[in-house]
Amino acid sequence: MPLEIRRTLLHVEDTFVDGGRVAERPLKLIAAVAILKNPWAGSGFVENLRPEIREISPVIGKKLSDMIVEAAGSGDAVEAYGKCSVVGMGGEMEHAAALIHTVPFGNQYRSAVGAKTYLAFSNTRGGANAPISIPLMDKHDGGRRSHYLTIQLSIPDAPAHDELIVALGASVGGRPHDRLGCREDDLREYNLDLDNPAGV
Repeated sequence: MPLEIRRTLLHVEDTFVDGGRVAERPLKLIAAVAILKNPWAGSGFVENLRPEIREISPVIGKKLSDMIVEAAGSGDAVEAYGKCSVVGMGGEMEHAAALIHTVPFGNQYRSAVGAKTYLAFSNTRGGANAPISIPLMDKHDGGRRSHYLTIQLSIPDAPAHDELIVALGASVGGRPHDRLGCREDDLREYNLDLDNPAGV
């Protein structure tokens, strides 16, 4: 089934004051969102999802990546990134995961912003106006706590029962008044191995 996009939307928010204090550098959060027909809706249990994944995921990955880069001003401007999907109630959780947990999808975005880390993610099921939560992390340093962020939004008429929402998120900057310190300092304080913090 070819890609059928009903609508895209771009969500941009700028935070100028946080905790009652003006941000020295405002935080910009960007979400690029597509509402598309679930290619597996109404087909019963589909054993092999790969044909649709191969056809759709690179196209939607590029479209959303281009939207993010344009809104941010450049790929270099993006500091933290993430992805998410929400499948309508007529679909499976596997459908929510299918299009975003693929190399053709993720590498489109990773390449567009010059990233090294894996993409933080969420995939859920819901009806119209379901929460869309896109977790973010630094595109180079997975332990940079100032860039642990979440973009939250919803769309009043999506996803319909036979639709999917696919979204990418980005930040330009980190939390305005980050005071948590870095992960490496914590590991040193507790005498933990920086390369194996869980001790496994």
